[in-house]
Amino acid sequence: MERSAPRRPASTRGSAADSSSGAARPREFSIGALARRARIATSVLRYYEKEGLLKPVRRSAAGYRLYGAEAERTLLFINRAKRLGFSLDDIRQFLAAGDGSTTAPRGGGVARIAEERFVEIERRLTELLVLRHELEAFLREMSDQLPEADGARRLYHRLVEHVCGHHGSARDEAASLRSLMNRMGCGLGSWDRREVLDVLRGHHIHLWREPDGYSVLIPEQDARIGKALQQIAAFEAGCAAHSEPQVEATGEGWLFTARGDNAFLFAQFFLALEQAEA
Repeated sequence: MERSAPRRPASTRGSAADSSSGAARPREFSIGALARRARIATSVLRYYEKEGLLKPVRRSAAGYRLYGAEAERTLLFINRAKRLGFSLDDIRQFLAAGDGSTTAPRGGGVARIAEERFVEIERRLTELLVLRHELEAFLREMSDQLPEADGARRLYHRLVEHVCGHHGSARDEAASLRSLMNRMGCGLGSWDRREVLDVLRGHHIHLWREPDGYSVLIPEQDARIGKALQQIAAFEAGCAAHSEPQVEATGEGWLFTARGDNAFLFAQFFLALEQAEA
């Protein structure tokens, strides 16, 4: 527990300069400020410190922990690695390898850990691809059982083509996604602001699953990207297919978060934008 102490004047507490010498001091964060920047609870930060994953650079005169910029980078790395399914033990080895520690895994241990995780993801992805393949086959077989002269058969065939229309090209995938959005009542399916999409198209993104939706991070500080994301969020504010998206400027870049069962539509939407040519 942090030691209580009288509050110091705002003008001196957390100063970026040494008042005695006037020399510039590297930026430092209190435990609360660092936790907010990394979007985690202070209890989690303390746990990471206890586990030896990060440490404060010093303590203030009042006894408070102070962390440097390296601690923020470490926390962002831990967050990203955890989202990818790596254990804290794996992350500890990654960090040790990165700082040249003698505790770093030898014999390609870091590469082995990453490869094992990649193979695990490929295994899960294959299961989904097989399931999609079999679902397509099932739907097509169902359509063949309808009477030839029945107009419902033609309608059903068109439905199957919409559901199973994975032809591989970027244009076909975009058309399939737009069709899916329209069928689910998502307003983004009718979005026609090309100038907004052009700002976002081709940018590298990070994407992860939240307990109740998806988050998309564009790791750039460009204000135009933030404005484009906010325009999309405003357009989608009244959509019944999902809750209102949120846009936030973070230390890593622009964060777009969508919640609800149909938030996966945004995941597919931003993946399609990343793959498109700028």
